[in-house]
This record gives sequence, structure tokens and C-alpha cells, in this order.
Amino acid sequence: MLMRAKDSTLLVIDLQERLLPAIDGGAAVVEQATWLVRLAQRLDVPVIATEQYPKGLGVTGAELRELLPAEGLREKIHFSATAGAGLFDLPGGERRQFIVCGTETHVCVLQTVLGLLAAGREVFVVDEAVGSRRPRDKALGLARMERAGAVIVSREMVAFEWLEQAGTDVFREVSRNFIR
Repeated sequence: MLMRAKDSTLLVIDLQERLLPAIDGGAAVVEQATWLVRLAQRLDVPVIATEQYPKGLGVTGAELRELLPAEGLREKIHFSATAGAGLFDLPGGERRQFIVCGTETHVCVLQTVLGLLAAGREVFVVDEAVGSRRPRDKALGLARMERAGAVIVSREMVAFEWLEQAGTDVFREVSRNFIR
């Protein structure tokens, strides 16, 4: 199954300022997620972002937060973004494909992905845009999600599948500004 921009929502999970310093390669995870958010916005793909207990873990990092649509931001206390009310009611929540990035791979990302799969969604997890405190936990989380039916992808897979074809003005712009 291919990722299609018209069917996709980008879901950014818990990239919060107090949590990120503890994440292995946290700065790189934020950089990759920011790239995905900018790409999604350029291709009119809705973006939803969550914050796990922001009173304790802080809000999404400022650089990324300024890119996020206010109507697509959801606070949560459950580890899964699908638990409780609201995720599927946000703009883009009705779409069938979810492209997922964020932290922690083996906790909130994993539980959200399992919830999305249980809700009948197609789920794609962007390998370089997820992270955990320990690399082993990230690897185990990715393996479990893949066994459950999620597809592990790279950011360029997302970009090229959302674009669908070369030779268009949009392709040239994305290639110049995102692919390099």
C-alpha cells in the first residue's frame, strides 16, 4: 500500500521540551519531524500533534510548535493518543492513513500506533523521526509495531509517495527545498 497525500494525516507525538534532552538523538528526531511537518503543510496534508501531560513535561519545542496548527494540537494524559476522546475529531482525524513521528517509540508512539491499527487505520512510522531514551527500546518498539501491521518507512519514502510523480512544479519545488 502506498501513502497518498489526499488520504494521509501526519501525527506528531509528544516532542516536548523537557522530554527531548533525555531522548537518544532527540535533536535529530525534532529536525526530522520538523521536515515532515513542513512537507505536509506544503502538500496540504493535515498535521495533528499531541503533548503528554504538558504541565510536567513541558510543551512542544518552540521551533516545531510555531509550525503546528492550533486546532490540531491535543493535550493527553493517556499514553495512547487514541485513548479518550478527541483525536479522530481533529482536522485530519478522519483520514485513513496516519504517518507517525515522535517520542517515545516504545511508549506513546507504540500505544498510539496500536490504537490506530485497532481503529482500522493504515499506519506508517517514520524511522528517523521517532526516538526513545535508549536505542534498544526504540528498536523493540519499531519491531513490535511492524509485527502488529504498521509499516516502517523513511522520510523520503513519505515525500516521494505523497508526490506520486516527477515533472510537476510541486515536484521540482519539493525536490529543491526538501530532498536536496
